[in-house]
Amino acid sequence: MRAHVLPLHRLDSAISRPHIARRGGKASAVAYGIGVTNPAQGNSQAAPATGAVADAQPTVSRWPALLTWRAHNGSRMESVRVVVTGNRIRASGRITGGECADHPAFSASYDLITDENGATKRLSLRSTVAAGEQHASIARDQENYWLIDTGGSHVRSTFAGALDVDVVLSPFFNTLPIRRHALARSSGDVEVPVVYVRLPDLLVQEASLTYSAGPDGIHVLSPVSSATLTVDPDGFVLDYPGLAERI
Repeated sequence: MRAHVLPLHRLDSAISRPHIARRGGKASAVAYGIGVTNPAQGNSQAAPATGAVADAQPTVSRWPALLTWRAHNGSRMESVRVVVTGNRIRASGRITGGECADHPAFSASYDLITDENGATKRLSLRSTVAAGEQHASIARDQENYWLIDTGGSHVRSTFAGALDVDVVLSPFFNTLPIRRHALARSSGDVEVPVVYVRLPDLLVQEASLTYSAGPDGIHVLSPVSSATLTVDPDGFVLDYPGLAERI
């Protein structure tokens, strides 16, 4: 992610529980309420029919969908195949970037599985640069501890109660907290602890993002940027100023 540069959190930072707040200072849990639709083609169900035809027409899902984003500066692209079943998401994607001021030339791939609530369950990543290749495996157990395996190191931590992973340079991963907190259909502020993964080095850190939903979009403050996103009705990013837009 780009724009205004902010300091990164470290793995040994103090552990704190996630905080959810509404404007006006009143703490409030945010209900999940996203419907299953195809971000590119509209609602996941066929248009309603009437009479005898309605009895004969089954409900047709438009998933899976292939979503693609292009960086505003033209140096990167991300493409991901997404399958949505209820609140559960399965995704397989790839990010490719040419050499620029922000990163060397690289290619990265990922496979994501969430649980039935849309919280990250497992994520595997592979990153390749000219010098070689790196792998990372990230999984959350039943006690909400994260198990991080990067080959050379192994970490077990709550990551401040995180339920999401955020991958820098990827607009797709913003979808996870946006959908879980129904931010595409509500207003309010949510502080979201995350397992934060940098590209292309796959450095894993503890971080916190703040999402503020309003009529002009969803403002997100991350460790490396501050921007107002626009999303489709399902919570998938359409435009992340300074990062990428969906094509």
